[in-house]
Amino acid sequence: MSSSGNSYGDIHRYEPARESTVATIAIVLLTVLEVVLVGLFTYGLVSAWGTTQTGNIYLGVLLSMTFLDLAFILALYRKEFLPDVMIVKKRRRKWEDLYVREEQAEGQEFADGALEHFKRAVYPYYKKN
Repeated sequence: MSSSGNSYGDIHRYEPARESTVATIAIVLLTVLEVVLVGLFTYGLVSAWGTTQTGNIYLGVLLSMTFLDLAFILALYRKEFLPDVMIVKKRRRKWEDLYVREEQAEGQEFADGALEHFKRAVYPYYKKN
């Protein structure tokens, strides 16, 4: 960690993962369930269950349960096995992201006053407001 604690990219908080045994067992069991669901879905596709209305519904339910199970596995993994890290980020203005200097932030006028030159050429007595 940096001594200032506020500079860009410094790690503000780092808590190591808990790595609990219960979460490990739960992930293993959910993974076994995932394999069973994928196997049933694959068997249903090969056996042409999708040709009937109830078989099609059954395949849809199997697919949705597969993705829900995968979501629970990933949520448990993120919560229990990834460290909690907070990195300090300073919000910058949009023009700073484009490597533009501060005096260039407003940009340039389109065609550098070409409209004013055109008005003066058409009407010589034109006065600026």
